Amino acid sequence: MAANALIHELSPYLLQHAHNPVHWYPWGEEAFARARQQNQPIFLSVGYSTCHWCHVMARESFQNDEVARVLNASFVAIKVDREERPDVDRVYMTYVQATTGSGGWPLSVWLTPDLKPFFGGTYYPPAERWGRPGFATLLQRIAAAWAQRREEVVASADQATQQLRQFSTEPPAGQAAPLARALMDNAYRHFAASYEPRDGGFGAAPKFPRPAVLNFLLRYHALSATPEALEMALFTLRKMAAGGLYDHLGGGFHRYSVDTFWHVPHFEKMLYDQAQLVCSYLEAYQITHDALYAAVARETLDYVGRDLSGPEGQFYSAEDADSALPTNPSEHGEGAFYTWSQAEIAATLGAAAAVFGYTYGVEPNGNAPADPHGEFGGLNILIRRHSTAAAAAQYGQSPEQIRELLAHSRARLLEQRARRPRPPRDDKTLTAWNGLMISAYARAAQVLDEPRYRDAAAAAAAFIEARLYDPRTGALQRRCRDGVAAIAGFADDYAFLIQGLLDLYEAGFDLHWLDWALALQEQQNARFWDDAQGGYFSTSSHDSGLILRLKEGDDGAEPSANAIGALNLLRLAQMTDNPGFREQAERVVAAFGARLEQAPQAMPQLLVACGFLLEGPRQVVIAGRPDAPDTRALLRAVHACFVPYRVLLLADGGAGQQRLAARLEFVRDLAPQGGQATAFLCADHLCQAPITAPAELGRQLAADPR
Repeated sequence: MAANALIHELSPYLLQHAHNPVHWYPWGEEAFARARQQNQPIFLSVGYSTCHWCHVMARESFQNDEVARVLNASFVAIKVDREERPDVDRVYMTYVQATTGSGGWPLSVWLTPDLKPFFGGTYYPPAERWGRPGFATLLQRIAAAWAQRREEVVASADQATQQLRQFSTEPPAGQAAPLARALMDNAYRHFAASYEPRDGGFGAAPKFPRPAVLNFLLRYHALSATPEALEMALFTLRKMAAGGLYDHLGGGFHRYSVDTFWHVPHFEKMLYDQAQLVCSYLEAYQITHDALYAAVARETLDYVGRDLSGPEGQFYSAEDADSALPTNPSEHGEGAFYTWSQAEIAATLGAAAAVFGYTYGVEPNGNAPADPHGEFGGLNILIRRHSTAAAAAQYGQSPEQIRELLAHSRARLLEQRARRPRPPRDDKTLTAWNGLMISAYARAAQVLDEPRYRDAAAAAAAFIEARLYDPRTGALQRRCRDGVAAIAGFADDYAFLIQGLLDLYEAGFDLHWLDWALALQEQQNARFWDDAQGGYFSTSSHDSGLILRLKEGDDGAEPSANAIGALNLLRLAQMTDNPGFREQAERVVAAFGARLEQAPQAMPQLLVACGFLLEGPRQVVIAGRPDAPDTRALLRAVHACFVPYRVLLLADGGAGQQRLAARLEFVRDLAPQGGQATAFLCADHLCQAPITAPAELGRQLAADPR
């Protein structure tokens, strides 16, 4: 079949559709001009390469010649990769959510030639099903409406666009920071009310990890000593790690669970989920010192290093939910790579299969709940049903024997699974998601005392600096694939990378990363800051291809750029003694003040920034040689404690300390005491008595975990 205009793109998602009979265009002026010239409406389809239902709609409709005939005759069809163009996705997802009450991918929206939406939804089946209209019928109805009632359709689009503009404008709310504790208390009550005590998580199925909520709850506990907040977060993390959401053989988390038990996931694995959840499990380990949390973090990092990393240290975006069936490679199915029959497990493990099956819930006819689409019939999705202690009691062995047997069994099954066709991998590198993963590796290097994790974070940062950053202009690009960088960076690209660089500095004290973070912060301020109302727009003022310039504060699968931006500003204020950064962070919070008061649970990560403002941060300065044993001992004491609102600096007694002191004057005179590396706990330019004993440092940090 002849290729369409998507054949010239680099996005794996767009290339998946390059040989559809639909005459797809990428988002851009060529498509817009064609719609204007032919006075035709635009059909906009937004998705991503690892999206299961995007694949389903592609097979059912976009590869269908009859559907393609209708689309090609009556519409200008545009495909968008939401991961490359989150700006486009946000605008039209906002419209669909506002008009239908829900959203998701694939996103299907019909636009006038001037890009204003007049109808939209998500997945449409080829014929009427599940209460959804058939896609071909819907296309014909919309084409008829455009032909017969065009003025009415255009008027509807104008009205919808005006309403979107009003909806997307946050009202000024003065200074919200003094209300931070009340806002945090209110958000906590919302989460407590929606908490599901049997299985963890919040709300009914489908269940998403949403790490920003866990970040908030852990910090709320640290500030308020509310044990219920801690237990909600820890229990949710334990249940997710025990469920089918977690890959018990290869590590890493699937996208979300379709049920309340975290059992049956949608099987795609996204880089941003791995990055954020690693940080959540690391923090749980700091609080509890329970080895389970550290193990999940390590296994997830090892998965990313093995399966989502490129040869130059960059991180890839995702792995697909669907893959070829092991028994019939010409057919594809969701979860085919991850699910097991009892017979296959028995053939692989032999006598060990009974213990493994008892522990991981393996059943003769499959353990997946009844599935309306029949995809998992007779198959098992591994889920931790019984503890090591329970298995030991059941089979008359010691817990240590059970642990060894299970570890050996998992390794055998992983080896067997590696023979199956792997899910397709989306191998583009996104700056924002790499920033999140740099944070995860850098924080793991600190908490787990693993230098190799710091090296992985540094390699990814170096890749972005070399491939996606122009030092002459200070500009970031969002995406790199096949050595080609493109798409001007958005606010989240800057914010998430800055966060990663600050974490990377604290992992190894290389001032290059701090200097680059400061340079990027200047660029983020110049390109995205709203001088009138405060806060960051998602896009720069130079992007003329959008009908709206949004400013987002809500946290979804990823945290908002405004929340991470506010936290970066607060950290940089402490690292550089620049009060302007703190004032700017206060304006970010104030910009969303009305929304925070109405629905604080929508912005948990911004409430984390509120806590930073409310409590005041702590500077931990270690004076000593970077690799000296006594310096490392003090750093291990710092990293063993959950101290959510602190910055960590090193006074190395040399050029690094002088460079720090050029921005942070009080660091100039800090020095080891009595020939020993020394810790200084400081706030507001005042430092407590110097500490040389790691145990005492840990005691003081634990007593005041700001």
